[in-house]
Amino acid sequence: MMKDPYVYSGTEVLKNLAGIKEENAFACMEAEYTSLRIADLSIDNTLSYSDFNDLCMTHYAIFQDVFQWAGRVRIINIEKAEISLGGLSIEYSDCFDIERDAAKIIDEMNSVKWEEKGLSDVCKLYSRYMADLWKVHPFREGNTRTVVIFCSHFIESKGWYLESELFKDNAAYMRTSLVAASAIFHDLGDKRKPEYLERIVFDALEQGAKMKDRIITELQKANLPCEAATIREVVKWNRIEHKEHTSEEIKKFFKD
Repeated sequence: MMKDPYVYSGTEVLKNLAGIKEENAFACMEAEYTSLRIADLSIDNTLSYSDFNDLCMTHYAIFQDVFQWAGRVRIINIEKAEISLGGLSIEYSDCFDIERDAAKIIDEMNSVKWEEKGLSDVCKLYSRYMADLWKVHPFREGNTRTVVIFCSHFIESKGWYLESELFKDNAAYMRTSLVAASAIFHDLGDKRKPEYLERIVFDALEQGAKMKDRIITELQKANLPCEAATIREVVKWNRIEHKEHTSEEIKKFFKD
């Protein structure tokens, strides 16, 4: 097996900007730094989340304090034994095919008329594309967080909001469900079970739709236009302040 250039010699700890070589200390540092960056991304409108470059920039935004190679695709092929698959690994994209594979999936995502579809169809399509993109595994580490955040911002840009805290609060379930939804093998065939991922995605979309409806109701009470940009601005404001604002508060917000 090829030596892994991403880890410190004699360890399984990824080389990091802090120079930490002890596994638990590294895990604590990584979790602390990335949680802050993820919180920043939840209210940041800098990226359009529409292409492969934005996917890489999402990874960079999350891991810029941790890895020198943040935002860069992996240069080696990887395997990860999955307990849920009896020790088998998902067949991730070859490192030389990463950009091609990921860009193709994102192009397909962009071609869907999301605004014309109902909740059930959006759930199935969105879950499938998220799993397909995750299966590419573009980066040496941090793929689940990057793909989930990228896809969450993508679908919200299409007018479908999520209760994304569900993904954060059930991170282990999310990863296991992505594994189950990606289990297709060249020799064993299609062993995918997408229903686990679809279940949590449906709940997140359903709660997001109810949140959007509540915002529209408050905008109507405030005699403000229920345009996509206005709704998005209120969603962002609500998330910053961790509360849903009333019509009077919204009216004052836009007046000021």
